[in-house]
Amino acid sequence: MKLSDEYEDLRKTVEGFARDVVAPVIGDYYEREEFPYDIVRQMGAMGLFGLPIPEEHGGMGGDYFALCLALEELARVDSSVSITLEAAVSLGAMPIYRFGDDEQRARWLPGLAAGEMLGAFGLTEPGGGSDVPGGMRTKAHLDGDEWVINGTKAFITNSGTDITGVVAVAAITGTTEGGRPEISTILVPSGTPGFTVSKKYSKVGWSASDTRELSFADCRVPAGNLLGQRGRGYAQFLQTLDEGRIAIAALSVGLAQGCVDESLRYVRERRAFGHPIGHYQAIQFKIADMEARAHTARLAYYHAAEKMLAGEPFKKEAAIAKLVSSNAAMDNAREATQIFGGYGFMNEFPVGRFYRDAKILEIGEGTSEVQRMLIARELGLSAL
Repeated sequence: MKLSDEYEDLRKTVEGFARDVVAPVIGDYYEREEFPYDIVRQMGAMGLFGLPIPEEHGGMGGDYFALCLALEELARVDSSVSITLEAAVSLGAMPIYRFGDDEQRARWLPGLAAGEMLGAFGLTEPGGGSDVPGGMRTKAHLDGDEWVINGTKAFITNSGTDITGVVAVAAITGTTEGGRPEISTILVPSGTPGFTVSKKYSKVGWSASDTRELSFADCRVPAGNLLGQRGRGYAQFLQTLDEGRIAIAALSVGLAQGCVDESLRYVRERRAFGHPIGHYQAIQFKIADMEARAHTARLAYYHAAEKMLAGEPFKKEAAIAKLVSSNAAMDNAREATQIFGGYGFMNEFPVGRFYRDAKILEIGEGTSEVQRMLIARELGLSAL
């Protein structure tokens, strides 16, 4: 697929930013496990947080594919920065844009689109995981004109930074006629009494991104903070996750391609037995396979994004893209580390970060097993 001039200009701009601004400093942020506020500020000034948000809401008036291109280019250099953008837009801002009323959009979207504040997506719980409705324990009830929320959320990206502004919280707000939990989404501003943000997790990867546990103890917000219709929270989050899987696929492709980039540089410089190691067919074949994985995964997310933007069903394609690209990222990170040998085990080299960052891509926003389940279901196998 040949990108239009507009898409290609965006891709090149983000590629240059990632190479010239992010790459020289992100390793230090990563080692310190420090959130890169200055990089995020510059990304906001570039308009990256507002790529798929209409201009009337303070965004750039682009589309979701433009966001994916930016995510891929950032992840070629670092995934912490890329996941910060992905979560802030696809999980933080997009639910408000998709399901919010005019007042909610006017209140939150301009700041979110400018990157002046970050939004978060409060779905996963400590005892939950893939079984979202079955594992949900967070509850909310109306007390007069206020929602009162009690519960805990786990592994929430962008939830505890100095610029986090709002968290969309999924909570059980009653019981359906069929006896199932009624799940609704409620917007909770940062700093609301009863809303506590834990200290940062100590993570294997994505060390320069913000991930925390959230607690709600008789946390009160206005009844008007309900996002969309009551009882539609789970459906909202399913739609959000379908879109988010394309974004995570783009991030995964970026990591996979970054492994190729770094390996190509290294094998031209590193010499063994009288030759650059790229001279040897064993290395050439590894890199050829890595490039094939990245290329195939890119086509998969391009196709899913194309169907999404055309208004066609894309659940299966999004699941395929997420599955294929996360596998490619993990496989390429392993092979790149092998190519680098002992240096691949050193944090000073990007492939060490890539290896640490890759595994979560097979888990977050739907595990690989969940993607296979979704693909099988879309093929009609679950009815057999």
